[in-house]
Amino acid sequence: MARSVLEQAKSRNVDLVLPVDSVVSTATDGSAPARTVAADGIGPEDIGVDIGPETIKLFTRKLADAKTVVWNGPMGIFEVPAFARGTFGVAGAMAGLTSHGAITVVGGGDSVAAIQQSGLGDKFSHLSTGGGASLEFLEGKVLPGVAALDDA
Repeated sequence: MARSVLEQAKSRNVDLVLPVDSVVSTATDGSAPARTVAADGIGPEDIGVDIGPETIKLFTRKLADAKTVVWNGPMGIFEVPAFARGTFGVAGAMAGLTSHGAITVVGGGDSVAAIQQSGLGDKFSHLSTGGGASLEFLEGKVLPGVAALDDA
């Protein structure tokens, strides 16, 4: 499926931006050392726990001219301070966009929790704990709760 998505993006001239480096560890709770590796350097025992510093820079550059950004899902295990840098870095970049007039929408309970934990909750246009529902709404699907209100 991933190969198919990459091929479709390429054929449609869509710039699909993927991480170029990752923070990896052998434990998700921060009890084992972490290190940064290139995207293709993740070993069989490694667990990807965050995006790396080069990816933070890349994502920040790619977002720089955005007028609307929809974000669903943290970059890493932000609940563990050692693995929160990527999520908080992207949050900071998006908060900066909002201050320059962009519309920034964050969907999903974990994403909203990360934004609140970063202290930037008031720097976004909209926060929604309904991650999957937000994405379905953007797809144009009818949401049951909204349909029930329309029927009333």
